[in-house]
Amino acid sequence: MTYKILILGASYGSLLGTKLIAAGHDVTLVCRAETAALINAEGTEVRIKLRDEKTHRSFFSRSLKGGMDAATPEDARPKDYDLVCLAMQEPQYSHPALSDLLARVAKAGVACMSIMNMPPLPYLKRIPGLDTAGLKDAYLSVGMWNAFDPELMTLCSPDPQAFRPPEERANVLHVGLPTNFKVSKFKDPELNAMLETLAADIEAFRVDGKEVPVKLRVFDSLFVPFAKWAMLATGNYRCITPGGPIPIREAVHNDIEKSKQIYGFVNDVVERLGADPADMVPFEKYAAAATNLQKPSSAARAVFSGAINIERVDRLINLTAGALNMSHPEVSGTVAIVDEKLADNARSAASTV
Repeated sequence: MTYKILILGASYGSLLGTKLIAAGHDVTLVCRAETAALINAEGTEVRIKLRDEKTHRSFFSRSLKGGMDAATPEDARPKDYDLVCLAMQEPQYSHPALSDLLARVAKAGVACMSIMNMPPLPYLKRIPGLDTAGLKDAYLSVGMWNAFDPELMTLCSPDPQAFRPPEERANVLHVGLPTNFKVSKFKDPELNAMLETLAADIEAFRVDGKEVPVKLRVFDSLFVPFAKWAMLATGNYRCITPGGPIPIREAVHNDIEKSKQIYGFVNDVVERLGADPADMVPFEKYAAAATNLQKPSSAARAVFSGAINIERVDRLINLTAGALNMSHPEVSGTVAIVDEKLADNARSAASTV
Protein backbone atom coordinates (compact mmCIF):
# COMPACT_ATOMS: atom_id res chain seq x y z
CA MET A 1 0.00 0.00 0.00
CA THR A 2 1.20 3.49 -0.87
CA TYR A 3 0.77 6.13 1.84
CA LYS A 4 0.59 9.90 1.42
CA ILE A 5 2.61 11.85 3.97
CA LEU A 6 2.60 15.60 4.61
CA ILE A 7 5.84 16.84 6.19
CA LEU A 8 5.93 20.30 7.76
CA GLY A 9 9.48 21.48 7.15
CA ALA A 10 11.52 21.00 3.98
CA SER A 11 14.99 21.17 5.51
CA TYR A 12 15.33 18.37 8.06
CA GLY A 13 12.01 17.01 6.78
CA SER A 14 13.56 16.29 3.40
CA LEU A 15 15.66 13.53 4.99
CA LEU A 16 12.61 11.62 6.21
CA GLY A 17 10.83 12.52 2.98
CA THR A 18 13.64 11.06 0.88
CA LYS A 19 13.59 7.83 2.88
CA LEU A 20 9.82 7.57 2.40
CA ILE A 21 9.80 8.18 -1.33
CA ALA A 22 12.72 5.77 -1.77
CA ALA A 23 10.41 3.24 -0.11
CA GLY A 24 7.69 4.00 -2.65
CA HIS A 25 5.43 6.38 -0.74
CA ASP A 26 4.34 9.90 -1.70
CA VAL A 27 5.44 13.00 0.20
CA THR A 28 4.56 16.68 0.22
CA LEU A 29 6.97 19.06 1.94
CA VAL A 30 5.51 22.23 3.47
CA CYS A 31 7.81 25.24 3.20
CA ARG A 32 8.11 28.83 2.04
CA ALA A 33 6.89 29.74 -1.42
CA GLU A 34 10.39 30.26 -2.84
CA THR A 35 11.61 26.88 -1.54
CA ALA A 36 8.44 25.15 -2.71
CA ALA A 37 8.92 26.53 -6.21
CA LEU A 38 12.53 25.31 -6.26
CA ILE A 39 11.58 21.81 -5.08
CA ASN A 40 8.68 21.54 -7.51
CA ALA A 41 10.96 22.61 -10.37
CA GLU A 42 14.10 20.62 -9.54
CA GLY A 43 13.31 18.16 -6.72
CA THR A 44 15.55 17.61 -3.70
CA GLU A 45 19.03 16.20 -3.13
CA VAL A 46 19.93 14.42 0.11
CA ARG A 47 23.51 13.27 0.63
CA ILE A 48 24.05 10.13 2.72
CA LYS A 49 27.22 8.13 3.28
CA LEU A 50 26.74 4.38 2.96
CA ARG A 51 28.57 2.04 5.27
CA ASP A 52 32.19 1.37 4.26
CA GLU A 53 32.11 4.12 1.62
CA LYS A 54 34.35 7.18 1.90
CA THR A 55 32.14 9.73 0.18
CA HIS A 56 28.49 10.66 0.39
CA ARG A 57 26.04 9.55 -2.28
CA SER A 58 23.40 11.92 -3.57
CA PHE A 59 19.79 10.74 -3.54
CA PHE A 60 17.67 12.83 -5.91
CA SER A 61 13.94 12.84 -5.29
CA ARG A 62 13.16 12.66 -9.01
CA SER A 63 15.12 9.41 -9.32
CA LEU A 64 13.28 7.59 -6.52
CA LYS A 65 10.20 5.42 -6.64
CA GLY A 66 7.71 7.60 -4.80
CA GLY A 67 6.57 11.10 -5.62
CA MET A 68 7.64 14.31 -3.89
CA ASP A 69 6.26 17.80 -4.23
CA ALA A 70 6.15 20.91 -2.07
CA ALA A 71 3.46 23.35 -0.95
CA THR A 72 3.14 26.48 1.12
CA PRO A 73 1.27 26.24 4.46
CA GLU A 74 -1.68 28.05 2.90
CA ASP A 75 -1.95 25.52 0.05
CA ALA A 76 -1.48 22.34 2.09
CA ARG A 77 -4.59 20.16 2.44
CA PRO A 78 -4.03 17.89 5.48
CA LYS A 79 -7.24 15.91 4.99
CA ASP A 80 -5.73 14.42 1.82
CA TYR A 81 -2.95 12.64 3.74
CA ASP A 82 -2.55 9.49 5.82
CA LEU A 83 0.10 10.96 8.13
CA VAL A 84 1.37 14.42 9.01
CA CYS A 85 4.98 14.78 10.19
CA LEU A 86 6.06 17.80 12.23
CA ALA A 87 9.67 18.55 11.28
CA MET A 88 10.07 22.19 12.29
CA GLN A 89 11.20 23.59 15.62
CA GLU A 90 8.40 24.40 18.04
CA PRO A 91 8.60 28.23 17.87
CA GLN A 92 8.19 28.15 14.09
CA TYR A 93 4.61 26.94 14.43
CA SER A 94 3.67 30.28 15.96
CA HIS A 95 3.81 31.87 12.49
CA PRO A 96 0.18 32.64 11.54
CA ALA A 97 0.23 30.52 8.38
CA LEU A 98 1.65 27.52 10.24
CA SER A 99 -0.63 27.85 13.27
CA ASP A 100 -3.56 27.94 10.86
CA LEU A 101 -2.26 24.80 9.15
CA LEU A 102 -1.90 23.06 12.52
CA ALA A 103 -5.50 23.95 13.30
CA ARG A 104 -6.60 22.38 10.02
CA VAL A 105 -4.52 19.26 10.76
CA ALA A 106 -6.21 18.88 14.13
CA LYS A 107 -9.66 19.45 12.62
CA ALA A 108 -9.02 16.85 9.93
CA GLY A 109 -8.17 14.25 12.56
CA VAL A 110 -5.05 13.10 10.70
CA ALA A 111 -2.46 11.07 12.64
CA CYS A 112 0.65 13.11 13.46
CA MET A 113 4.24 12.05 14.01
CA SER A 114 6.44 14.73 15.55
CA ILE A 115 10.18 14.61 14.84
CA MET A 116 10.86 17.68 16.96
CA ASN A 117 13.19 17.59 19.95
CA MET A 118 10.31 19.28 21.78
CA PRO A 119 7.45 16.81 22.32
CA PRO A 120 4.10 18.40 21.43
CA LEU A 121 1.93 18.80 24.51
CA PRO A 122 -0.71 16.30 23.24
CA TYR A 123 1.97 13.61 23.24
CA LEU A 124 2.91 14.36 26.84
CA LYS A 125 -0.76 13.93 27.73
CA ARG A 126 -0.40 10.26 26.75
CA ILE A 127 1.94 9.68 29.72
CA PRO A 128 -0.07 8.24 32.62
CA GLY A 129 0.04 10.33 35.78
CA LEU A 130 1.89 13.33 34.32
CA ASP A 131 0.22 16.66 35.10
CA THR A 132 0.87 18.62 31.93
CA ALA A 133 -0.73 21.82 33.22
CA GLY A 134 2.57 22.89 34.77
CA LEU A 135 4.53 22.30 31.58
CA LYS A 136 2.85 24.93 29.43
CA ASP A 137 5.46 27.62 30.10
CA ALA A 138 7.98 25.62 28.08
CA TYR A 139 5.99 26.31 24.89
CA LEU A 140 5.91 29.57 22.97
CA SER A 141 2.25 29.23 21.91
CA VAL A 142 0.76 26.37 23.85
CA GLY A 143 -2.81 27.08 22.75
CA MET A 144 -2.21 25.76 19.24
CA TRP A 145 -1.97 22.20 20.62
CA ASN A 146 -5.31 22.25 22.44
CA ALA A 147 -7.37 20.93 19.54
CA PHE A 148 -5.23 17.82 18.98
CA ASP A 149 -6.33 14.38 20.09
CA PRO A 150 -3.44 12.90 22.12
CA GLU A 151 -4.21 9.45 20.71
CA LEU A 152 -3.45 10.77 17.21
CA MET A 153 -0.04 12.17 18.19
CA THR A 154 3.20 10.24 18.42
CA LEU A 155 6.84 11.19 18.82
CA CYS A 156 9.89 10.25 16.76
CA SER A 157 13.43 11.05 17.89
CA PRO A 158 15.33 13.32 15.48
CA ASP A 159 18.55 11.37 16.04
CA PRO A 160 20.04 11.62 12.52
CA GLN A 161 22.08 14.80 12.17
CA ALA A 162 21.81 16.74 8.94
CA PHE A 163 22.29 20.29 7.69
CA ARG A 164 21.93 22.46 4.63
CA PRO A 165 25.42 23.22 3.28
CA PRO A 166 25.71 27.03 3.35
CA GLU A 167 27.04 27.13 -0.20
CA GLU A 168 24.09 25.12 -1.57
CA ARG A 169 20.52 26.01 -2.39
CA ALA A 170 17.56 25.21 -0.15
CA ASN A 171 16.79 21.85 -1.79
CA VAL A 172 20.08 20.22 -0.70
CA LEU A 173 20.63 18.41 2.62
CA HIS A 174 23.85 16.79 3.88
CA VAL A 175 23.56 13.99 6.46
CA GLY A 176 26.42 14.12 8.93
CA LEU A 177 25.37 11.36 11.33
CA PRO A 178 23.16 8.72 9.65
CA THR A 179 21.55 7.19 12.74
CA ASN A 180 17.95 5.97 12.90
CA PHE A 181 14.63 7.65 13.56
CA LYS A 182 12.98 6.01 16.59
CA VAL A 183 9.20 6.35 16.83
CA SER A 184 6.78 5.36 19.56
CA LYS A 185 3.58 3.61 18.61
CA PHE A 186 0.12 5.10 18.54
CA LYS A 187 -2.68 3.59 20.58
CA ASP A 188 -4.59 2.61 17.41
CA PRO A 189 -3.43 -0.75 15.91
CA GLU A 190 -4.26 0.44 12.39
CA LEU A 191 -2.00 3.47 12.76
CA ASN A 192 0.73 1.24 14.16
CA ALA A 193 0.36 -1.03 11.14
CA MET A 194 1.04 2.01 8.97
CA LEU A 195 4.19 2.82 10.95
CA GLU A 196 5.37 -0.79 10.66
CA THR A 197 4.74 -0.76 6.91
CA LEU A 198 6.68 2.47 6.45
CA ALA A 199 9.54 1.08 8.56
CA ALA A 200 9.65 -2.19 6.61
CA ASP A 201 9.55 -0.44 3.26
CA ILE A 202 12.40 1.89 4.27
CA GLU A 203 14.38 -1.11 5.52
CA ALA A 204 13.92 -2.93 2.22
CA PHE A 205 15.31 -0.14 0.02
CA ARG A 206 18.68 -0.91 -1.52
CA VAL A 207 21.07 0.89 -3.84
CA ASP A 208 23.60 -1.22 -5.74
CA GLY A 209 22.59 -4.07 -3.43
CA LYS A 210 23.61 -2.08 -0.34
CA GLU A 211 21.57 -0.96 2.65
CA VAL A 212 21.01 2.76 2.98
CA PRO A 213 21.45 4.21 6.49
CA VAL A 214 18.76 6.13 8.39
CA LYS A 215 15.98 3.66 9.10
CA LEU A 216 12.67 4.09 10.89
CA ARG A 217 12.41 1.95 14.04
CA VAL A 218 9.07 1.45 15.80
CA PHE A 219 8.85 0.96 19.58
CA ASP A 220 6.11 0.06 22.06
CA SER A 221 7.54 2.40 24.72
CA LEU A 222 6.40 6.01 24.91
CA PHE A 223 9.83 6.94 26.24
CA VAL A 224 12.36 5.78 23.65
CA PRO A 225 12.36 9.24 21.94
CA PHE A 226 13.07 10.81 25.36
CA ALA A 227 16.53 9.23 25.40
CA LYS A 228 17.72 12.42 23.72
CA TRP A 229 16.65 14.60 26.66
CA ALA A 230 19.78 13.78 28.65
CA MET A 231 21.95 14.55 25.62
CA LEU A 232 20.29 17.91 25.08
CA ALA A 233 20.56 18.89 28.75
CA THR A 234 24.16 17.73 29.09
CA GLY A 235 25.51 19.01 25.79
CA ASN A 236 23.34 21.13 23.51
CA TYR A 237 21.93 23.67 25.96
CA ARG A 238 25.14 23.87 28.00
CA CYS A 239 26.81 25.25 24.85
CA ILE A 240 25.01 28.47 25.82
CA THR A 241 27.28 30.12 28.39
CA PRO A 242 27.44 33.65 29.83
CA GLY A 243 30.65 34.21 27.89
CA GLY A 244 29.47 32.93 24.52
CA PRO A 245 28.85 29.70 22.62
CA ILE A 246 31.10 26.68 23.15
CA PRO A 247 31.28 23.38 21.23
CA ILE A 248 29.25 20.42 22.45
CA ARG A 249 32.49 18.54 23.00
CA GLU A 250 33.68 21.24 25.39
CA ALA A 251 30.34 21.44 27.19
CA VAL A 252 30.45 17.71 27.90
CA HIS A 253 34.15 17.07 28.48
CA ASN A 254 35.28 20.20 30.35
CA ASP A 255 33.94 18.59 33.53
CA ILE A 256 33.09 15.00 32.70
CA GLU A 257 31.90 14.13 36.21
CA LYS A 258 29.46 17.04 36.30
CA SER A 259 28.22 16.06 32.85
CA LYS A 260 27.69 12.50 34.03
CA GLN A 261 25.65 13.75 36.98
CA ILE A 262 23.43 15.90 34.75
CA TYR A 263 22.96 13.10 32.27
CA GLY A 264 22.06 10.64 35.01
CA PHE A 265 19.62 13.07 36.62
CA VAL A 266 17.71 13.64 33.37
CA ASN A 267 17.52 9.91 32.72
CA ASP A 268 16.23 9.47 36.27
CA VAL A 269 13.45 11.97 35.47
CA VAL A 270 12.46 10.01 32.36
CA GLU A 271 12.53 6.73 34.28
CA ARG A 272 10.30 8.26 36.98
CA LEU A 273 7.84 9.04 34.19
CA GLY A 274 7.75 5.33 33.37
CA ALA A 275 10.69 4.58 31.07
CA ASP A 276 12.58 1.33 31.29
CA PRO A 277 16.33 1.94 31.84
CA ALA A 278 16.86 -0.03 28.64
CA ASP A 279 15.13 2.81 26.76
CA MET A 280 17.98 5.15 27.67
CA VAL A 281 21.41 5.58 26.04
CA PRO A 282 24.37 4.99 28.40
CA PHE A 283 26.37 8.08 29.30
CA GLU A 284 29.61 6.52 28.13
CA LYS A 285 28.21 6.03 24.62
CA TYR A 286 27.03 9.64 24.46
CA ALA A 287 30.29 11.01 25.87
CA ALA A 288 32.26 9.11 23.25
CA ALA A 289 30.05 10.49 20.46
CA ALA A 290 30.38 14.01 21.89
CA THR A 291 34.14 13.99 21.29
CA ASN A 292 33.33 14.41 17.58
CA LEU A 293 30.84 17.27 18.09
CA GLN A 294 33.24 20.15 17.68
CA LYS A 295 30.76 22.93 16.95
CA PRO A 296 28.25 24.68 19.20
CA SER A 297 24.72 23.30 19.09
CA SER A 298 22.13 24.84 16.78
CA ALA A 299 20.42 26.28 19.86
CA ALA A 300 23.61 28.05 20.91
CA ARG A 301 24.25 29.35 17.41
CA ALA A 302 20.71 30.71 17.26
CA VAL A 303 20.95 32.43 20.64
CA PHE A 304 24.25 34.12 19.83
CA SER A 305 22.93 35.15 16.42
CA GLY A 306 20.21 37.17 18.11
CA ALA A 307 17.24 34.78 18.24
CA ILE A 308 14.55 35.79 20.72
CA ASN A 309 12.87 32.37 20.70
CA ILE A 310 14.30 28.87 20.50
CA GLU A 311 12.96 25.42 21.28
CA ARG A 312 13.02 25.17 25.09
CA VAL A 313 13.54 21.49 25.84
CA ASP A 314 15.81 22.62 28.68
CA ARG A 315 12.86 24.34 30.35
CA LEU A 316 10.53 21.42 29.63
CA ILE A 317 12.96 19.02 31.34
CA ASN A 318 13.23 21.34 34.34
CA LEU A 319 9.45 21.73 34.64
CA THR A 320 8.90 17.99 34.23
CA ALA A 321 11.41 17.32 37.00
CA GLY A 322 9.59 19.84 39.20
CA ALA A 323 6.28 18.08 38.56
CA LEU A 324 7.93 14.95 39.99
CA ASN A 325 9.41 16.88 42.96
CA MET A 326 12.90 16.51 41.50
CA SER A 327 15.51 19.18 40.79
CA HIS A 328 19.15 19.63 39.85
CA PRO A 329 21.01 22.94 40.23
CA GLU A 330 22.91 22.58 36.95
CA VAL A 331 19.72 21.92 34.97
CA SER A 332 17.98 24.88 36.60
CA GLY A 333 21.10 27.00 36.10
CA THR A 334 21.17 26.28 32.38
CA VAL A 335 17.54 27.35 32.08
CA ALA A 336 18.38 30.63 33.84
CA ILE A 337 21.30 31.32 31.47
CA VAL A 338 19.17 30.64 28.39
CA ASP A 339 16.35 32.81 29.78
CA GLU A 340 18.79 35.67 30.34
CA LYS A 341 20.37 35.45 26.89
CA LEU A 342 17.00 35.36 25.13
CA ALA A 343 15.80 38.32 27.21
CA ASP A 344 18.94 40.25 26.23
CA ASN A 345 18.24 39.47 22.57
CA ALA A 346 14.64 40.62 22.93
CA ARG A 347 15.75 43.91 24.49
CA SER A 348 18.30 44.46 21.73
CA ALA A 349 15.71 43.72 19.05
CA ALA A 350 13.23 46.13 20.65
CA SER A 351 15.81 48.89 20.85
CA THR A 352 16.41 48.76 17.10
CA VAL A 353 12.74 49.08 16.14
